[in-house]
Amino acid sequence: MGATPAQAAAMSEQLLKRCDQLVAERGWTRVRAMEHLLTVLVKGRNGETVPGFEGGKPPEPKS
Repeated sequence: MGATPAQAAAMSEQLLKRCDQLVAERGWTRVRAMEHLLTVLVKGRNGETVPGFEGGKPPEPKS
């Protein structure tokens, strides 16, 4: 997806860490949690959103 090997390794570590957090928080299987995270990642890379990530207008920067 355009990342350097070092960036890819760091991102992989973060995905695994978040995956384990979702398992603990939501009681999902590790496969379900990783499937969710990879879906969010790929859709985000394509400029799409998944349900629950629609958000709103970003906050205005503080002056």
